[in-house]
Amino acid sequence: MAATADDTAQQTDPPASSPPRGRRRRLGPVAMVVSFFGELLITAGLVLGLFVAYSLWWTNVVADRAADKQADKVRDSWEQGPGGGAGAGGGPASYDSRNGIGFLHVPAMTGDEILVEKGTSMKVLNDGVAGYYTDPVKAALPTSGKKGNFSLAAHRDGHGAKFHGIHKIGKGDPIVFETKDKWYVYKTYAILPETSKYNVDVLGKIPEESGKKKAGHYITLTTCTPVYTSKYRYVVWGELVRTEKVDENRTPPAELR
Repeated sequence: MAATADDTAQQTDPPASSPPRGRRRRLGPVAMVVSFFGELLITAGLVLGLFVAYSLWWTNVVADRAADKQADKVRDSWEQGPGGGAGAGGGPASYDSRNGIGFLHVPAMTGDEILVEKGTSMKVLNDGVAGYYTDPVKAALPTSGKKGNFSLAAHRDGHGAKFHGIHKIGKGDPIVFETKDKWYVYKTYAILPETSKYNVDVLGKIPEESGKKKAGHYITLTTCTPVYTSKYRYVVWGELVRTEKVDENRTPPAELR
């Protein structure tokens, strides 16, 4: 008899067998140690990155806010108190070292004014200001009228970094100190790119390392170097060339216009 379609067995391919599931390979002791330290290094890198961001950016933000607040207090007191300046009557200038004694202007270094306060401790400088030395060598304030060295320090990185651009100052560049009733105009005459942080002679009444041999009216700017380190000190010296009385509009001297 002839076979019918119904009698013909349908040929079907056997179902494809799924590949055996691979077993998870276990790491050996050495690989586990390498993996652990790799993850540890990644974590340490992230923490270090956050610390650098905090040190070089956020501390600047906080310090600038603190410095601006103090600067506003100083200028407000100048307008209200006795002495020269707009809205002030006659009489001697009064300086409150707790808030600040004046403002430093160094066009070659920065376009910002820098509040100057008493002392060079981290507590003072971390507020984004420059501080005048009281130790180990006491600075001579220009307001005293006496000959000497008005020596200052400020941070070069972090905490406002007010002296970050100190390397931009060249011989002949002006350094101006603004007080309530006077502008003190100095001229840069010497620069020491690197010296020991223990070299206090640069702060002397007569800064002989700058080439001076006689008493005069000097200003000294100091900060850490190389940048982002505190291994050495960078020093800039200036000498007073003239003073100008502050007028009612606080018109800055020609060097700042």
